[in-house]
Formats: sequence, structure tokens, C-alpha cells
Amino acid sequence: WLIAAKHAVPANDLRELITWLKANPDKASAGTSGAGGPGHIGGVLFQKLSGTRFQFVPYRGMTPAMQDLISGQIDLMIADPASAIPQFRAGRIKVFAVTAKTRLAAVPEIPTVDEAGVSGYYLAPWHAIWAPRGTPDAIIRQLNAAVVDASADPAVRQRLVILGSDTPAREQQTPEALRAFHEGEIQKWWPIIKAAKIRAE
Repeated sequence: WLIAAKHAVPANDLRELITWLKANPDKASAGTSGAGGPGHIGGVLFQKLSGTRFQFVPYRGMTPAMQDLISGQIDLMIADPASAIPQFRAGRIKVFAVTAKTRLAAVPEIPTVDEAGVSGYYLAPWHAIWAPRGTPDAIIRQLNAAVVDASADPAVRQRLVILGSDTPAREQQTPEALRAFHEGEIQKWWPIIKAAKIRAE
């Protein structure tokens, strides 16, 4: 995802954004696509690691939040690439950093949060295909092979790049790798969610 701000925010990079937020604690507004969503919990983690405080404004989806960012009704947000990149390219918003561990191919000029000065920050919402409990292993393997083959198709990969998504290496696209990754995500985010008293709405 991307840390974005309205044009009126007096910052040109992430360090300047943090300086501005620290000088104005609890005054800036950050839109989210809803309580408990990636932009919300990612914002909580950003506050913790950067030593900043700002107010969250939950919306019913990413589109209305982005519209208010463009119009200047809110100051910043952590937005998904599909929403933020076109607006950034059109010059309607500022983008300071990518929340993934590596830069996105769609916006290679934008540094990661870690590169921009907030060590240890990482937020990368992900997608997976699940099957009902008890599905035979042979079926799971068959579905997995089909999805992995489809995601390797050049046209599919190009579309994913346009949307700001990255595909894991083939050896990481196994049911076992997904299970381990999923457990790691729970262990990482659950304490943050509990500490912030976030409840999904």
C-alpha cells in the first residue's frame, strides 16, 4: 500500500511528514476504508513506530476516502495501489512511501517506509484462495497448481503490476507456505489490534 497525503500537507517526503505530524499531535486526519481495515491497523502501526498521533476517519470503502483526500477534506491515508497510483500520476495527491518490503514496480521511484526512515514498518495486504475444511489434499493441490500457473501468465502478471500487486516466488505459492504466512500475520497483527482496541464494523 501507499502512504499518501493531500497536496496542502507541508511535506515533500516521509521524514517531513513525520516532523509535521509530531508538531501537530492529534490534529491531522487519516482516512481509512473502514474500522479494522488495512489502512486503519497499518496507521496504528505507523503511529507506534514513528512516534506520531493523528485521528482516524473511517469511510465506507476506499473510494469515498480517496475522494476526500483529493478534495482536501482529510490530510492523509494509507491507500491501496489501485486507488492511489492513478491519482498520484495525475498529480492530485502526494505519495511518500510504499508500505511493502520492496518498492512496487508500478511506482519504482517511491521508497519503502523502511527506506524513508521508519525502520521495521511493513504492511502488505494480501489475497489467497481458501477451500472448505476437509477438502481432499489432492483437490487442494490441483487448485493450487492451477492458480500458480495462472499467476505466472505474462498478461496476468502485467495486470497485477498495474494494480500495484506483487506475486510471491513460485516456491512460496504452496498451501504450506500460505499456512505459515497466515500464522505469522496473526501473530504480528493481533497484539496491535488488541492494544488499539480495534473492532471490525
